[in-house]
Amino acid sequence: MLRIAAASVVAPLAGCAPERGRTTLRFWAMGREGEVAHELLAGFRAEHPTVDLRIEQLPWTAAHEKLLTAFAGDATPDVAQIGNTWLPEMVALGAVEALDARLAAAPSIARSDYFDGIWRTNVVDGVLHGIPWYVDTRLLYVRRDLLARAGFARLPDTWAGWVQAMQALQGIGVAHPQLLPLNEFEPLLALALQQPEPLLRDGGRRGGFASPGFERALGFYLQMFERGFAPPVTNNQVANLWQEFARGSFALYLSGPWNLGEFRRRLPAGLQGAWTTAPLPGPQGPGASIAGGSSLVLFKRSRAPREAWALIEYLSRPAVQQHFYRLTGNLPPRRASWADPPLAADPQARAFAEQLERVKPTPAVPEWERIAQEMQLFAARAVHERSAPAPVARALDARVDGLLAKRRWMLDRSPA
Repeated sequence: MLRIAAASVVAPLAGCAPERGRTTLRFWAMGREGEVAHELLAGFRAEHPTVDLRIEQLPWTAAHEKLLTAFAGDATPDVAQIGNTWLPEMVALGAVEALDARLAAAPSIARSDYFDGIWRTNVVDGVLHGIPWYVDTRLLYVRRDLLARAGFARLPDTWAGWVQAMQALQGIGVAHPQLLPLNEFEPLLALALQQPEPLLRDGGRRGGFASPGFERALGFYLQMFERGFAPPVTNNQVANLWQEFARGSFALYLSGPWNLGEFRRRLPAGLQGAWTTAPLPGPQGPGASIAGGSSLVLFKRSRAPREAWALIEYLSRPAVQQHFYRLTGNLPPRRASWADPPLAADPQARAFAEQLERVKPTPAVPEWERIAQEMQLFAARAVHERSAPAPVARALDARVDGLLAKRRWMLDRSPA
């Protein structure tokens, strides 16, 4: 159910016309973010007492459809949180404002303070359309006690060293050292982003999955299963992830920042010092990973664009981002926000900060989420069928070309 709250009345919003009545501002936030938005935005209400801020909480499962329905029905909010992979679709629809001019007049939002890969997820066709709100990436959760028993003080930062560590873990009795659930596309995507070739080519018109780089990434991924480093299972086939990690059924798990809190809550007290996090290894050194997360957008149909931008500016303040982290555990996109003691002194979180310096955006096309799911399906089939990487990469590339056929048709006919 949507939760709606209104603010109290006192004095005018700075920068707006003198008191001429009240301004209604609608903000849509998803999931846990929507739950904490009332507390998070108490300061905004105090600073802008003539704004009736109405926060609507949407479940993530319905948010995408709700946004499209609102656009079709001319009922979009003023500001919304959206997953950054949804942004190209909103731009293609003409639903959201370009923000370059507003950014140029807002010194409080320092482009240079944001992790570069995360910022670039908000740039479509060279134009800024969103401001990062929180970040998500993938790295490795590590049983460092087991790694130490296997002879490694830390996880190596190259693929070759990663393989050596997994071999050593098998040598001490960890049958499948690495968990890579087959129903997740993120592990293979992270490996693919470490390659020099783009995932799509010709301006997003065609797939780039037949490239040597993607074939190399796919081959390394398939090797994990062929050599028994990873079991061929989905998340649904792991009865209790945290319990199995505690048992030592696996020692390495590729996952995101939400599991920081989960591992602290769910692992036994005696193992709290036995695990850590580590950035992803790469082919020749520290590797890249996924630039995920959520962004804040301003809809073109907003009736209060100045107030809407003021809300985005408020949520972009380092102090507010730090408060947001304490409420949700969501990692901030600004480096200045990482000076907050709960983050700065947290060794497990520090690995995320290091990884965020090496994240890469996925192609900014509306079809991307469908393409990512196809990549996961092709890879899972290849694991079960023990396929060679080259024919799988070529078949996936042909499938992606089919998914992009409409995009090619439209772009080839659009005015220059």
